[in-house]
Amino acid sequence: MSREVLWAPWRLNYIVATKDNPEGGCFICRGLADQADRENLVVWRGPQSVVLLNRFPYNNGHLLVAPAAHKATLAELTESEMVDLMHAQRRMIEVLDQVLEPHGYNVGLNLGRVAGAGLPGHLHWHIVPRWNGDTNFMPVVSETRVIVQSLESLYDLMKERLG
Repeated sequence: MSREVLWAPWRLNYIVATKDNPEGGCFICRGLADQADRENLVVWRGPQSVVLLNRFPYNNGHLLVAPAAHKATLAELTESEMVDLMHAQRRMIEVLDQVLEPHGYNVGLNLGRVAGAGLPGHLHWHIVPRWNGDTNFMPVVSETRVIVQSLESLYDLMKERLG
Protein backbone atom coordinates (compact mmCIF):
# COMPACT_ATOMS: atom_id res chain seq x y z
CA MET A 1 0.00 0.00 0.00
CA SER A 2 1.49 3.35 -0.99
CA ARG A 3 0.91 6.51 0.99
CA GLU A 4 0.23 9.86 -0.56
CA VAL A 5 1.93 12.86 1.00
CA LEU A 6 0.01 16.12 0.97
CA TRP A 7 2.49 18.96 1.16
CA ALA A 8 1.04 22.13 2.73
CA PRO A 9 3.92 24.07 4.33
CA TRP A 10 1.85 27.27 4.43
CA ARG A 11 -0.24 25.65 7.23
CA LEU A 12 2.74 25.76 9.61
CA ASN A 13 2.28 29.49 10.21
CA TYR A 14 -1.29 28.82 11.36
CA ILE A 15 -0.31 25.91 13.57
CA VAL A 16 2.51 27.70 15.41
CA ALA A 17 0.99 31.19 15.56
CA THR A 18 0.06 32.35 19.04
CA LYS A 19 -3.63 33.15 19.14
CA ASP A 20 -3.40 35.51 22.11
CA ASN A 21 -0.87 37.82 20.45
CA PRO A 22 -0.96 37.38 16.69
CA GLU A 23 2.32 38.25 14.99
CA GLY A 24 2.13 41.82 13.73
CA GLY A 25 -1.25 42.50 15.38
CA CYS A 26 -4.58 42.35 13.58
CA PHE A 27 -4.06 40.90 10.08
CA ILE A 28 -7.23 42.63 8.82
CA CYS A 29 -6.05 46.08 9.92
CA ARG A 30 -2.57 45.31 8.61
CA GLY A 31 -4.06 44.35 5.24
CA LEU A 32 -6.09 47.56 5.14
CA ALA A 33 -3.13 49.78 6.03
CA ASP A 34 -0.82 48.16 3.50
CA GLN A 35 -1.70 48.77 -0.15
CA ALA A 36 -0.22 45.40 -1.19
CA ASP A 37 -3.68 43.88 -1.63
CA ARG A 38 -2.55 40.74 -3.47
CA GLU A 39 0.06 39.93 -0.84
CA ASN A 40 -2.50 40.52 1.93
CA LEU A 41 -5.25 38.69 -0.01
CA VAL A 42 -7.54 41.74 0.12
CA VAL A 43 -9.93 41.16 -2.78
CA TRP A 44 -12.30 44.08 -2.18
CA ARG A 45 -12.49 47.33 -0.27
CA GLY A 46 -15.90 48.84 0.31
CA PRO A 47 -16.88 52.16 1.85
CA GLN A 48 -16.90 50.64 5.36
CA SER A 49 -15.91 47.02 4.83
CA VAL A 50 -13.17 44.82 3.47
CA VAL A 51 -13.07 41.30 2.03
CA LEU A 52 -10.06 38.99 2.28
CA LEU A 53 -9.36 35.46 1.20
CA ASN A 54 -8.93 33.27 4.26
CA ARG A 55 -5.24 32.36 4.34
CA PHE A 56 -6.15 29.09 6.11
CA PRO A 57 -9.38 28.12 4.30
CA TYR A 58 -11.88 25.48 5.32
CA ASN A 59 -12.82 25.12 1.67
CA ASN A 60 -11.90 26.64 -1.70
CA GLY A 61 -13.23 30.20 -1.92
CA HIS A 62 -13.37 30.79 1.86
CA LEU A 63 -13.73 34.56 2.34
CA LEU A 64 -13.65 36.87 5.35
CA VAL A 65 -15.90 39.96 5.34
CA ALA A 66 -15.01 42.52 8.00
CA PRO A 67 -15.70 46.12 8.95
CA ALA A 68 -12.90 48.45 7.90
CA ALA A 69 -12.82 49.79 11.45
CA HIS A 70 -11.30 47.56 14.14
CA LYS A 71 -14.41 46.62 16.12
CA ALA A 72 -14.87 43.54 18.31
CA THR A 73 -18.63 43.45 18.88
CA LEU A 74 -21.82 43.88 16.91
CA ALA A 75 -22.87 46.62 19.34
CA GLU A 76 -19.91 48.73 18.19
CA LEU A 77 -21.08 48.78 14.56
CA THR A 78 -23.01 51.74 13.23
CA GLU A 79 -26.18 51.18 11.21
CA SER A 80 -24.36 52.14 8.01
CA GLU A 81 -21.51 49.71 8.77
CA MET A 82 -24.01 46.87 9.29
CA VAL A 83 -25.71 47.65 5.98
CA ASP A 84 -22.38 47.90 4.15
CA LEU A 85 -21.24 44.57 5.60
CA MET A 86 -24.44 42.85 4.47
CA HIS A 87 -24.07 44.35 0.98
CA ALA A 88 -20.47 43.11 0.87
CA GLN A 89 -21.57 39.59 1.83
CA ARG A 90 -24.26 39.57 -0.84
CA ARG A 91 -21.82 40.84 -3.49
CA MET A 92 -19.19 38.24 -2.59
CA ILE A 93 -21.72 35.42 -2.82
CA GLU A 94 -22.77 36.72 -6.26
CA VAL A 95 -19.13 36.71 -7.39
CA LEU A 96 -18.41 33.27 -5.92
CA ASP A 97 -21.51 31.99 -7.74
CA GLN A 98 -19.95 33.18 -11.01
CA VAL A 99 -16.36 32.12 -10.30
CA LEU A 100 -16.75 28.79 -8.48
CA GLU A 101 -20.41 27.80 -8.98
CA PRO A 102 -20.87 26.26 -5.51
CA HIS A 103 -24.08 24.48 -4.57
CA GLY A 104 -24.47 26.36 -1.28
CA TYR A 105 -22.71 28.36 1.44
CA ASN A 106 -22.00 28.43 5.12
CA VAL A 107 -22.03 32.07 6.26
CA GLY A 108 -21.23 32.78 9.88
CA LEU A 109 -19.74 34.96 12.57
CA ASN A 110 -17.81 33.64 15.56
CA LEU A 111 -18.21 36.03 18.51
CA GLY A 112 -15.51 35.51 21.12
CA ARG A 113 -12.67 33.04 21.43
CA VAL A 114 -14.86 30.40 23.11
CA ALA A 115 -17.11 30.50 19.99
CA GLY A 116 -14.14 29.84 17.73
CA ALA A 117 -13.05 33.36 16.81
CA GLY A 118 -9.41 33.16 15.77
CA LEU A 119 -9.20 36.97 15.77
CA PRO A 120 -11.67 38.03 18.47
CA GLY A 121 -10.68 41.72 18.35
CA HIS A 122 -11.91 42.33 14.79
CA LEU A 123 -15.36 41.12 13.73
CA HIS A 124 -15.41 39.10 10.54
CA TRP A 125 -17.95 36.92 8.79
CA HIS A 126 -16.90 33.71 7.08
CA ILE A 127 -18.34 32.85 3.69
CA VAL A 128 -17.53 29.21 2.90
CA PRO A 129 -18.67 27.82 -0.47
CA ARG A 130 -19.96 24.26 -0.37
CA TRP A 131 -20.50 21.60 -3.03
CA ASN A 132 -22.52 18.40 -3.04
CA GLY A 133 -20.04 15.71 -2.10
CA ASP A 134 -17.38 18.11 -0.77
CA THR A 135 -17.20 16.20 2.48
CA ASN A 136 -14.93 13.21 2.19
CA PHE A 137 -12.87 10.92 4.36
CA MET A 138 -9.82 13.20 4.60
CA PRO A 139 -11.00 15.43 7.50
CA VAL A 140 -12.33 12.42 9.39
CA VAL A 141 -9.47 9.97 8.91
CA SER A 142 -6.43 12.21 8.75
CA GLU A 143 -7.61 15.62 10.00
CA THR A 144 -6.63 16.95 6.56
CA ARG A 145 -8.53 19.12 4.13
CA VAL A 146 -7.85 19.17 0.42
CA ILE A 147 -8.04 22.62 -1.18
CA VAL A 148 -7.95 22.30 -4.95
CA GLN A 149 -6.98 25.84 -5.94
CA SER A 150 -4.14 28.14 -4.89
CA LEU A 151 -4.98 31.34 -3.05
CA GLU A 152 -3.21 33.32 -5.78
CA SER A 153 -5.29 31.75 -8.54
CA LEU A 154 -8.53 32.40 -6.65
CA TYR A 155 -7.42 35.95 -5.85
CA ASP A 156 -6.89 36.66 -9.55
CA LEU A 157 -10.32 35.26 -10.47
CA MET A 158 -12.06 37.27 -7.76
CA LYS A 159 -10.31 40.51 -8.69
CA GLU A 160 -11.16 39.96 -12.37
CA ARG A 161 -14.87 39.60 -11.53
CA LEU A 162 -14.88 42.47 -9.04
CA GLY A 163 -13.20 44.81 -11.52
